[in-house]
Amino acid sequence: MNRSLVEGLDLDTLAPGELHERWLHLVDDAMALPVRLPLMVARGGPGPVIGLTAAVHGDEINGIAIIHELFRKLDLRTLRGTVAAIPITNVSAFHRHQRYATPGYDLNHYFPGAAEGADIQVYAHRLLDRFVRHLDALIDLHTASRGRANCLYVRADMNQEETARMAYLQRPHVILHNPASDGTLRGAASALGVPAITVEVGNPNRFQSEYIRSSVVGLRAVLGERGMIPRRSVRLGPPPVLCASGTWLYTDSGGLLTVEPQVTDRVREGEVVAELRDAFGRSVRTYRAPFDGVVIGRAVDPVAITGSRILHLGRPAEQGAGFVRRADG
Repeated sequence: MNRSLVEGLDLDTLAPGELHERWLHLVDDAMALPVRLPLMVARGGPGPVIGLTAAVHGDEINGIAIIHELFRKLDLRTLRGTVAAIPITNVSAFHRHQRYATPGYDLNHYFPGAAEGADIQVYAHRLLDRFVRHLDALIDLHTASRGRANCLYVRADMNQEETARMAYLQRPHVILHNPASDGTLRGAASALGVPAITVEVGNPNRFQSEYIRSSVVGLRAVLGERGMIPRRSVRLGPPPVLCASGTWLYTDSGGLLTVEPQVTDRVREGEVVAELRDAFGRSVRTYRAPFDGVVIGRAVDPVAITGSRILHLGRPAEQGAGFVRRADG
């Protein structure tokens, strides 16, 4: 296998009908050695170029296994188009088993970056220039951050037909309408004219087989819908909860936190969702749901300081909200 160092996704140099593995060069370390990102390219016949990224945060590893499993299932003899993937996007953070490469600097808040500037800005800029701009669509795979748990949910602009279709094809528990304009990879891709969604796949620092299997089915559905692989009849199951917005609840004091509802649970306005106790075990504060909603994510670390996250509550969209919807839901 030729795993040479490359400066970008140059599809014209990659033979069709083959799986190509390369090292993508973005920046150099302090010894002038290249920082290398694993680049996987399944090259089929003429057709769309679909991109996948994972581990933009170094401890969010479910997406790595999803990409590996998807590539194992691709039949290069019948593939139309190209699937290009970077399973480990934030290499330094991945090595450190941490969310961030540098403490306090979240790569997913620094896009589109800058051609000249701080290391994180250049890294972001070159990722866009050397990989993302060559794509026809992007799916960015994430998980919850440390101390939290997520359901399988998608962030997407549900006013856009293409991103809405990709979101529904993932078969998630929840779809959160979220136009990307916040320095994320998804937002930067969209600004380049590359439709993009973010798929949040469970929890950090682990492989969760059920979520991985489901996500691979979702990715194959996207490829099938674009005619890149044969379409298969798949049971869609219950339609996802489409949320018009999401709100994190935070503690206003510290203590030992117990969060009652689980991910995907529905809660009613005024329902108790969490309790704080002090070091002596006495109740300090209870927290109630501010509106009827669905639990997208929750804290799983009981040790809370003032300002700790409690749960991520989605507000379901009303039927006439105008978002693109799946035909059966």
